[in-house]
Amino acid sequence: MTVEEANRRAETLFKKEQQLREAEKAMAEYRAELQATREKTARLRALRLAREAANQKLPRGKQTNQKLPRSKEKGAA
Repeated sequence: MTVEEANRRAETLFKKEQQLREAEKAMAEYRAELQATREKTARLRALRLAREAANQKLPRGKQTNQKLPRSKEKGAA
């Protein structure tokens, strides 16, 4: 085996190892983003369910997403 062949093999091996490390890093980032998305979704779902439960307990017309009727009286004229 010549020096050039040894260098080529070493370089090829180094590139494969580097590619493997980059792939592992990318996979770890992907999993972290996926976990963060799942946690955010769970938090938002819990907030939505709590809001919906609170709205069901209020009497009709008092729900937060509805406007209250205004009185027709004006200030002192």
